[in-house]
Amino acid sequence: MSAEAADRVAVSGSRPSTPPQTSWFEFLLDEMLLENHLQKSHPDPVPVQLVIQFLEQAAKPSVNEQNQVQPPADNRRNRTLKLLALKVAAHLKWDLDVLEKGLTIPVLNMLLNELLCVSKVPPGVKHVDLDLSTLPPTTAMAVIIYNRWAIRTIVLSSFPEKQTKPGPHQMNMLNVVQQEKELTENILSVLKEQAADSIMVLEGSLGLKKDFYIHTLRTLDLLAADPSTANGETESSTAGLRISADELHCQVHYDLGGIFFQQGCSDQLAYEKAREHFQQTRELLLKFDLTLHVHLDEKRLAGYWNACRALTGALDPSDTQLNPYGQINSLIRTHNYQALVEAFIKDNVSLSLPNHLRQSVLREFLHKVQQGERGLDEVCHKLCVCNAVRDALQGEVLSVRFHQLLHKPRKHVVDFMLEVCTRSLDKDRSSETSKRKMVIFLKTLCESLAEPHLVFVVTAHKLFTELLKEEDRKILVEQMRKRSATVNLCAKPLPSFYDIPAAASVNIGQLEQQLILCLDARRIRQILIELHSMAERPFWRVNNKWEVPPDYINVILNIKDNLTKDLVYILMAKGLHCITVKDFAHTRQLFSACLELVTEFSPKLRQVMLNEMLLLEVRAHETGVAEGSNVRPPPDLVSRVRGYLEMRIHDLPLRQIVGEECVAFMLNWRENEYLTLQVPQQLVMNNPYIKLGQLLASTCKELPGPKESRRTAKELWEVVVQICSVSNQHKRNSDGRVSLIKQRESSMGILQRSRFITFIKKLREPLVLTTLISLFVRFHSIVRDDIVNEVTAEYLAIWPSTLANMQAVDVEAVAVTVKELVTYALTLNPNNQSWLITQADIYFVTNQYSAALHFYLQAGAVCSDFFTKAVAPDVYTDQVEKPSGVFKWNS
Repeated sequence: MSAEAADRVAVSGSRPSTPPQTSWFEFLLDEMLLENHLQKSHPDPVPVQLVIQFLEQAAKPSVNEQNQVQPPADNRRNRTLKLLALKVAAHLKWDLDVLEKGLTIPVLNMLLNELLCVSKVPPGVKHVDLDLSTLPPTTAMAVIIYNRWAIRTIVLSSFPEKQTKPGPHQMNMLNVVQQEKELTENILSVLKEQAADSIMVLEGSLGLKKDFYIHTLRTLDLLAADPSTANGETESSTAGLRISADELHCQVHYDLGGIFFQQGCSDQLAYEKAREHFQQTRELLLKFDLTLHVHLDEKRLAGYWNACRALTGALDPSDTQLNPYGQINSLIRTHNYQALVEAFIKDNVSLSLPNHLRQSVLREFLHKVQQGERGLDEVCHKLCVCNAVRDALQGEVLSVRFHQLLHKPRKHVVDFMLEVCTRSLDKDRSSETSKRKMVIFLKTLCESLAEPHLVFVVTAHKLFTELLKEEDRKILVEQMRKRSATVNLCAKPLPSFYDIPAAASVNIGQLEQQLILCLDARRIRQILIELHSMAERPFWRVNNKWEVPPDYINVILNIKDNLTKDLVYILMAKGLHCITVKDFAHTRQLFSACLELVTEFSPKLRQVMLNEMLLLEVRAHETGVAEGSNVRPPPDLVSRVRGYLEMRIHDLPLRQIVGEECVAFMLNWRENEYLTLQVPQQLVMNNPYIKLGQLLASTCKELPGPKESRRTAKELWEVVVQICSVSNQHKRNSDGRVSLIKQRESSMGILQRSRFITFIKKLREPLVLTTLISLFVRFHSIVRDDIVNEVTAEYLAIWPSTLANMQAVDVEAVAVTVKELVTYALTLNPNNQSWLITQADIYFVTNQYSAALHFYLQAGAVCSDFFTKAVAPDVYTDQVEKPSGVFKWNS
């Protein structure tokens, strides 16, 4: 061996050896290994990484002897892996802050669904229908944890994220990333749909005054040993991690405050609710000497609290406990502008306000001036001066806005500048550096002033004479005298403070901000013209929240003129946003301007805008009906809807949602004859909502005769069965091995189940809803296969009584859909006897007897005029009244 090789061996031998990372399968072989691993100060892999590994392995598919991919087997190995993942989460004490940082939304969703499963949460029952007070402690706690995560995830997803661009070596990961993004978006869509239910569950938990228990490693071991008793065993005080009611309420109040604060953008009253929850959180925190089980960001809580007080007008300027932001906000809300300027001057010494806040306040006042508010010019000038002096003392570059102010100021403005300079510099305590920076500022002030008499005001001021040596003063005055002699006194008058063009980069930023906020079509066009005169770039990308439907994006981006392209895109994006917040007046203005613009050069875009304006009018009318209006749609609107549905497609981008809303509109106004006979077949084939609407209209039209309606009913039945079916999908690694399997909705359905539910919830015509309820009741009865307890509904005879492929049906999806459908129908008409009986039967067959009794009594009250008449026998059947019926179970 050479000397060099020997040295290398010696060096490598002297390095401390890193212990190998523990592999996931080792935890299957040694029951004690996981607990010992988690007790290490720096475990490798870390706990959240273990959760990912365990769940990833448990979700792997199996391959049978025929080399066919099968769903993950329900065997001891996979059950143990899921249990290990839960035990890691239990070690982390179910701290959602830690879990959310380390796990993606799909993985955390899988973990918490597994927690619901092992905690014996009744499957197929919506959490909002559960009575938490009657559930075992760990079951109730699992429901609470899941719904806390649901609303927290909605809040976190609303925060902007920086999009990372993959490098060349990462391009092969794009498909995986895209799949995970789609899965995340699907989960978020479901969570947002159920947000109101999650809020109700958590609000209900605040009424529980008992202590709670959450699964620990011990209780999960008990669960593995005896699944039938482990969950109940945690009801005792000796099992599970005890969480006091106050600790849980503190955490729930904080999470509810977050979701209500997020909803405040579209509902001002939500800020009031958020403030109340954050107030409760603060009060509960004061009770704890040591918060072992409360995990929240107290700095964020303080920020939320102050923001809520500012937004709800609950701030008192005299409150000494207010932070600087709260005090400034309170002064603005109370229009105490003199005190606001004083606060800015004092802050030049104390430096307690962040500079970005001061700049933000100035921008807010400038925006108000540009919007036409009067009497704020002087406030803008003073705030601009205060910020300039602050910048000077901190060595920052003076703003363009301040330089604009110096072009032609009045004497009182210069006097105010000198006053601010004097009060911002404590001559006895200020450092030499601060004094030098103030001298530089005063010199800049003199050099920027064009009027000699204003320069004299500065040079004669006491602060100037104290800070500058006599020799420096003489040199500066001489320079000013020479400069004034060369000034062209006949020069064109300088423009006003707001008209002077700033540096391009500054002006672009300000104009882009105005562009984001503006809803006036003419002003938007004017701003874009100004922006395009300064820079050639796509200004439709200024705000990543501006979105136009993918169906239209290519048509718009193919517009050759960049200004027109930006204008069309932004007008449409802003109009679509206004529809979502039900600001229909602004939408009409924006869409009308866009229609006028595109009519000049693009027949295709003209038709697109006419379609969008039709959708606007349909939504506006349906919103009015939902808010209590009973006015029928004007004939012109019905005619336009018919025109859309009869439209022949010639290379025209169409949004399915336009057809969806038009179909729902026609069904709601009982235009069944039209939908059945006059809609072009090409449109039926291309738009699933029109297909669905035609089948519903045909079925309703032929009711109540079961023989005549069975043909169209069978077609509708087959379409719905496909929507509620599932299929198994998998992917393979580069070596050909199967690495992942997922159970997805069948691609054979004409649309996804979530979109089908969304469409149903746009319907309000009783016969259409009764038909759908009847279909799903029959569907549910077949997949449930219970001949003893039946759910009743109208028109059951028109539907098939068997299913060809029961294994392909998502049974839980059918159960959830029928319950969701009936619940929605009862929100429209809580006194519909048939729907009440169906709802009661559903609760009865799922062993929720208390809820069943409630709806049976309500149905009886409706049909008997509050029991002043006899209840019809078809309402209180033997199933209800006989000794084994619901009245017996609730006696």
